[in-house]
Amino acid sequence: MTMTMAEKGTRQHQADEPTPDQVRRGRRTAFLLFALGFGPMIVATVMFYTGWLNPAGHTNNGTLVQPVVPVQALHLQTESGEPLEARFGPDKVEPEWLLMVVAGDCGSNCQELLYLARQVNIALGKNANRVSRAAALGSVPSDLSAKWSREYSLMERLVPAEGTTPAWPTGINPASEPRILLVDPFGNVMMHYGAEHSGKDMLDDLKHLLKLSQIG
Repeated sequence: MTMTMAEKGTRQHQADEPTPDQVRRGRRTAFLLFALGFGPMIVATVMFYTGWLNPAGHTNNGTLVQPVVPVQALHLQTESGEPLEARFGPDKVEPEWLLMVVAGDCGSNCQELLYLARQVNIALGKNANRVSRAAALGSVPSDLSAKWSREYSLMERLVPAEGTTPAWPTGINPASEPRILLVDPFGNVMMHYGAEHSGKDMLDDLKHLLKLSQIG
């Protein structure tokens, strides 16, 4: 019995389609890859917030943002127009944590936080490249502007997207009090620091998070 060309084409198409078992195996493989890649980050976040499975009983020094706020809500972008949220997410090959200084007029308190963020980042040593720095400032005095490229060349300047206003997390008002925000590799503002915190406070938190997490 001979087959027509149409029948042959139909059989070939059916042979090319994955079987239900192959579809299920593909889904399991995709889930395992996701779990291996991002499971440690999720577990690290839960452990940090709750102390679960943490024999040292470590508690955070910074002020937790509860609930966490997605960085999209801040409506910030680089001076070249790249949205800040484009830096984060599960599709990024080498996602980073972010220390972001936010302030209105960058007076003495703001400048102390700029210096603190820089020094803490440097103090991370071999892990320094896992954390980036940025600043969203309303205005910068001329003396700071003059030395920015020399002292803060690795701290990128951010500005609100045109026609938007940042929706800062509860308890954060940069216009009245400068803060350092900690953003995780998924793009969540999870913690903040101010004048009441020391460099050691921030460094201890970051070291603990980076030790727990294999992402970022």
